[in-house]
Amino acid sequence: MEKCFFVQDSAETVIITNHYLMRFFKMGRFREEIKSIMERDPAARSGWEIVTCYPGFQALAVHRLSHWLWNHKLKWFSRFISHLARIFTGIEIHPAAVIGRRVFIDHGCGVVIGETAEVGDDCTIYQGVTLGGTSLTKGKKRHPTLGNGVICGANAQILGSFTVGDGAKVGSNAVVVREVPPGATAVGNPARIILKEDPKDSAKADAATRLFNSYGITANEDDPLIKALHGLINNNAAQERRIQQLTDALEKAGIAVEAADEEGGTLSTEQLNRLME
Repeated sequence: MEKCFFVQDSAETVIITNHYLMRFFKMGRFREEIKSIMERDPAARSGWEIVTCYPGFQALAVHRLSHWLWNHKLKWFSRFISHLARIFTGIEIHPAAVIGRRVFIDHGCGVVIGETAEVGDDCTIYQGVTLGGTSLTKGKKRHPTLGNGVICGANAQILGSFTVGDGAKVGSNAVVVREVPPGATAVGNPARIILKEDPKDSAKADAATRLFNSYGITANEDDPLIKALHGLINNNAAQERRIQQLTDALEKAGIAVEAADEEGGTLSTEQLNRLME
């Protein structure tokens, strides 16, 4: 006879059999996730170390059970189990949240994933990340959706009902309140979007898309605001050179040009650009 146990929730008795419990903890999926963590974390030395010492792995394992219970109308019991997982791991995942395969929560302390959040396959989430909602309306989508392969840097705050596209990266401490296109990077507060370079224009850009970027950092990817300021500084320097050429031409023609009064010290183009780095 198949073993079973009973759970009382909202005056309704539900039988959960060992057959269903085994579905939560499929060893094939566990091995798949352990392998993905080994590939993304150089500090991981063995599968046993991951199972026993990685709170992100443990929190996701418990979430599978609490999510199943939530979908089978065991609301209180699923919330209680997720609450226990939060106490022991420091990671809060609502039982209703949908989590994909091979998701890696690294370090994990302070991670919060809300009720209507969805996380795609192969995502990486670092400590302090919040997938939060900005609406108080019950029964509606309030939290963000992460596509496949998204990387969320430490303490990134992704707030609202929108989608972060496949392969996108969210930099550490970024506050994202609007949609992020696939392959783009969001940095700053509020987050500014750095669009992905066309791989046809740059072989390095193509190579970068195939590499895992810890904490959502990509080499040679500047803040768009800094890029804009560098452009303004260089454009201003070009205008000054042009004005100087016109002034010299007028003076050669015998037309006197009154010098402008300069208040305080001036900085060269090189000095201004260094200040922006």
